[in-house]
Amino acid sequence: MKRILLTALLTLSCLSLPAQSIFQAPGRVRSLTEENQQLRSQVDSLLALVDSLRQERLEEEIAFLEGNSDYEDEEGIEYTAELTDSLLGVWYETRRISDYVEGEIYDMDSVTFTSKLSDEELIARIEAMHSYITVPFNETVKNYIVMYSEKMKERMGRILGRSSYYMPIFEEVFSRYGLPLELKYMAVIESMLDPVATSRAGARGMWQFMYTTAKVYGLKINSFVDERLDVEKAVDAAARFLRDSYEVFGDWNLAISAYNCGAGNVNKAIRRSGGKRDFWSIYPYLPRETRGYVPAFVGAMYAMYYYKDYGIVPSDFPVPAVDTFEIDRNLHFKQITGLVGIPMEELKELNPQYLHDIIPGSEGTCILKVPYNWTNALLDVPMDSLYAYMADSLISPQVIKNIQVSSNETRTAYKVKNGDYLGRIATRYHVTVAQLKSWNNLRSNNIRVGQILYIYHNGTVPAASSASSSASSAAPAASAPATATNPDDYAGYQFYTVQAGDTFYSIAKNYPGISAQNIMDYNNMSSSKLQPGMKIKIPVLK
Repeated sequence: MKRILLTALLTLSCLSLPAQSIFQAPGRVRSLTEENQQLRSQVDSLLALVDSLRQERLEEEIAFLEGNSDYEDEEGIEYTAELTDSLLGVWYETRRISDYVEGEIYDMDSVTFTSKLSDEELIARIEAMHSYITVPFNETVKNYIVMYSEKMKERMGRILGRSSYYMPIFEEVFSRYGLPLELKYMAVIESMLDPVATSRAGARGMWQFMYTTAKVYGLKINSFVDERLDVEKAVDAAARFLRDSYEVFGDWNLAISAYNCGAGNVNKAIRRSGGKRDFWSIYPYLPRETRGYVPAFVGAMYAMYYYKDYGIVPSDFPVPAVDTFEIDRNLHFKQITGLVGIPMEELKELNPQYLHDIIPGSEGTCILKVPYNWTNALLDVPMDSLYAYMADSLISPQVIKNIQVSSNETRTAYKVKNGDYLGRIATRYHVTVAQLKSWNNLRSNNIRVGQILYIYHNGTVPAASSASSSASSAAPAASAPATATNPDDYAGYQFYTVQAGDTFYSIAKNYPGISAQNIMDYNNMSSSKLQPGMKIKIPVLK
């Protein structure tokens, strides 16, 4: 597109010359032709530079989004669970796999499994899979093959049962993007095909996206919706992430590795290997938490392919037949259950992305999945009646407000490392220095290595910082005006005696429907005035 526009501009510039002057000055024509050729050559060079810069920028963006590379110690790769988009970070936190292996705990760095098949047979089976992605074989890969196919048969049976429903969804998405279908097996090592899996690092969903990466790839995350839990939308984002990573590295095993540890760490491993660009050449230089990722991918793919030969029996997993409806106003699952009769659990299971059982249709059209056998019953209920049913108690403005305030207080703990400063951390998490200082009660920009800083998602000011949740992200939270609370919303109050270590946020968690900001507003206080032994009033909702 840029090339067409620039060429068109050059052509127009030539055409804009008066025709008479051109014919009267042939020397001028030759000069213009030479200038045009020079300009074309310069434009071509600039376009090549743009393409190169775009590639570098893509690589830098992926590294930045994953929080890698620029923030690490050059003497050694520091890898924290906060920065991984995978449950594998939890698996390898102690270099052991426990929950995923029945009855045993294995240190995958030192364990050596013995297979019932010879290496030659295993290699032949791998070759017979005809994988588009290069599938290596060595002792490390063999260990994972044995683990998935022989050591965790019961769990693999449950995974195989779920795969009958989820794998066709993945295949359709990867086919649409022209990606290898084998990538679908990544979901096994990411989440064991659990659509609501959540790691201690904060990665969520079947494809284990962290907050920042999910937002960049277009997944909606707010007080009411987390599309990381929407299987179709999450795999679409995963496909685009993997496509972008492959454009950077040109190798699927490296792209898969980048999904786990970030492009920054993969690039660093490539540099330290002397520029080699295959997985096993950079293997020693990868974060140790990522070294097992590709072998685990191979092991899971092998077990899913040859499960019958190992006596693994897929568990029953009834494939849900669903119908979809467009919802354009706020609607609570209980309204549907109350008027239509669809069980709440079925609605939650089919629509896990709606965090508080509320479909926020007023923010834009939302999709509701319902069991197919309930379709006619839902169609028989007038939509106006459905939206109005128990709306005053289930989706009142105060209920919506309380959810928004409490949801905005979700936080991430960050441990300061060598070379960190507030500006760098703020940029990394897409917040402001003023917010960091307010959230952490910092009086200056000085921070120390090892210090814990709290970052609140969505860039919103937490209630405990004495600012309203709608405060400007560019202004210090302490200077923002508190949101006034309407006394008519409350039936009264009860007293609470402040304990050592209490914050308004920690106190509010004990009172459902009440936020830290509500308590501060009710007592006309800021967080700095909270002291042990003090009695404060906790408002009681009507």
